[in-house]
Amino acid sequence: MRAELVALLERRTVTEGRHDTAIPELKLYRYSHPTEPANFLQEPAVYVVVQGRKQVVLGDETYVYDRSQYLAVSVDLPVVANVLEASPEEPYLCMTLAVDPRELASLIVETDRQVPSDDHDGRALYVSPLQAPLLDGFLRLVRLLDTPEDVPVLAPLILREIDYRLLQSEQFGRLAQMAIGAGRLRRVSGAITWIKDHFAEPMQVEALARRVHMSPSALHHHFKAATAMSPIQYQKQLRLQEARRLLLSGASSAEAICRMRSTARSTGMCFSRSSMCRSVSPLTYGMT
Repeated sequence: MRAELVALLERRTVTEGRHDTAIPELKLYRYSHPTEPANFLQEPAVYVVVQGRKQVVLGDETYVYDRSQYLAVSVDLPVVANVLEASPEEPYLCMTLAVDPRELASLIVETDRQVPSDDHDGRALYVSPLQAPLLDGFLRLVRLLDTPEDVPVLAPLILREIDYRLLQSEQFGRLAQMAIGAGRLRRVSGAITWIKDHFAEPMQVEALARRVHMSPSALHHHFKAATAMSPIQYQKQLRLQEARRLLLSGASSAEAICRMRSTARSTGMCFSRSSMCRSVSPLTYGMT
């Protein structure tokens, strides 16, 4: 199974970086060399390494995963990440799959499973063992790319099966809280959505807490549990990443520097132009 996946991904990722597929939820990645740590926004998805090894740093916590595990992210998280093991002979190969909370909710209702209370640590990123049934679902999904005429009919069935397998894992409680009800991760996700949509604007934590029906202290506590940072720190990271993106776009750095200095004034931090570009290249920006 693993050898077939390696062969399929090597054939479909002949160049470095991200490769979109005929299945919009599925993306494939290839890197032929280890990469330097890069800042980027880790999007909600399931990340399955087929070959190689990768490291993700969230706050002061480091997550390392390889082909024996999968990484799952339930909200957008500013992280620092890099590929640890890769070579031209055995490149780093990865599959990422966006998971729709509505599909998870539908399966939970259909299987009549009880949604547990908030019985997990609240973190929105976790690493779990990769079991054979889940990997088999990914294999059949990648195989399907060879018969594009079958994708509209068969892809939704396989995606639903993968969602089902995820819900059978030890992370059911965490996934269920994101998909159904008003659990803390669901409310934190609402706060993150607002911050992303208004990251360049001044933010009052008290007003944000009211938007997601939490007290300011509860929002701070659960937001930090999920993202390893406070709402203000999260907003700052988004501003820094936007400044880096502007620099990498090749446009004038004036706007990026202005935004960086605005962030520095609001957070009491100091940055130089070189610090904006630290550990980021056009290849690794947005890397997964």
